[in-house]
Amino acid sequence: MAHLKLENNTISPISQEILDKTQKALGFIPNMYQKMGVNPALLDAYTYSYNSFRANSGFNSVEQEVVFLSVAYENNCEYCMAAHSFVGDMMSKVPTEVTNAIRDNKQVPDTKLAALSKLTRSLTANRGHVSQAEVDDFLAIGYTEAHVLSIVTGIAVKTLSNYSNHLTNPVVDVPFAGRIWKK
Repeated sequence: MAHLKLENNTISPISQEILDKTQKALGFIPNMYQKMGVNPALLDAYTYSYNSFRANSGFNSVEQEVVFLSVAYENNCEYCMAAHSFVGDMMSKVPTEVTNAIRDNKQVPDTKLAALSKLTRSLTANRGHVSQAEVDDFLAIGYTEAHVLSIVTGIAVKTLSNYSNHLTNPVVDVPFAGRIWKK
């Protein structure tokens, strides 16, 4: 697999501002952000889209993590799986059995979250091409068509980070180390 070395790169003022805000908010700068920061368009697009998804998706914080974990699983992103498992455990309060089911490719024990994970994984794996029956099953569980479009947003956000991570191979940060994952 290709890996960028990212040696001798300067950080733009746009990236530096985002990194400074991240340091202030989290107390550290995730290695993924450092790597993404080499290209300000990438880091800016990622952080803006990530924050918008969090604020505007119509999903609660548990559902948001289910989307992110499901995309990371399908895209085989070890860094994001570790990071979002940690965020799910510590911030979003995703039940551990839900997070672990997604990580282990097992049935999610909550019916509604299982439907969310299933459609997210199918949309990711099939690049947006899913059957009407899959969408109808998702809607029948209590979600809306707007939620389907929110899944697309979550997939876009995580695809930016997943693909970037595949190319730049960031080391999993110490806070996420307890949730390291391999497919």
